[in-house]
Amino acid sequence: MRPDEARARLAALGYGEEQVEALFAHFDDAERRGKAGHGYSRIEWLDREMRDRIDPEARPERLEAEESFERWHGRGALGYLTLDAVVRATLERPPERARVVVAEATFPTGMLGHYARRLADGGLVAVLTATSPARLAPLSGGEPLAGTNPLAIAVPSSDGRPVVADVSPSKATWGDVLRGATPPEDVVPFGGDQAHKAFALALGLELLVGALTREDDFGAVVLVARPEADPVPALRAAARGVRLPGDAPTGP
Repeated sequence: MRPDEARARLAALGYGEEQVEALFAHFDDAERRGKAGHGYSRIEWLDREMRDRIDPEARPERLEAEESFERWHGRGALGYLTLDAVVRATLERPPERARVVVAEATFPTGMLGHYARRLADGGLVAVLTATSPARLAPLSGGEPLAGTNPLAIAVPSSDGRPVVADVSPSKATWGDVLRGATPPEDVVPFGGDQAHKAFALALGLELLVGALTREDDFGAVVLVARPEADPVPALRAAARGVRLPGDAPTGP
């Protein structure tokens, strides 16, 4: 799918120019970083499976706004747009020291590294997680208890190249299943005989978000803070050219 086609498909869903550009920025970023499961294929998924749930008139709402805490509600908007609104608002009014932002009714959220990177580009340390449909079952068997809940951490750098770690505790993402790149059987905690660690992380993130949101729906939690130091340049020097998390792909 070409960029112009991607924008046209989003506009055909009823979105205005501002929403189209926010959604496109996310999908295009994922595509360029090799995360095709969160890229243009998701536009087709929205058209195919989410069209009945899409409300182009819906707008996320900030319910609480304190210096160190905010609460948002999606109000029927796609999670992509809710997190976009959170990021834009945070960059417009960054915290004096640190802030926790809780977003309720926030699904789907996509590639969390996209939002974390934007916060880091704005000079903030960012930690972001979000819940998703339960797909990870205990290693002992039984029904799924946790989503493929990703965790993104972004640290800004004086050289303009933040480190962005964005990891899901699942061996494969559901997005790659949707686009036919991997079988559903690969949506399991990663780690082989140590997979109980990934499952524990998924459960911990599930409960973290669940404890801070006030309704039985998917949500997200963002922590942002002003950095007190600049550790990334020293890490890059020590890495001696090794590609660090979040660096642009170098190609084949």
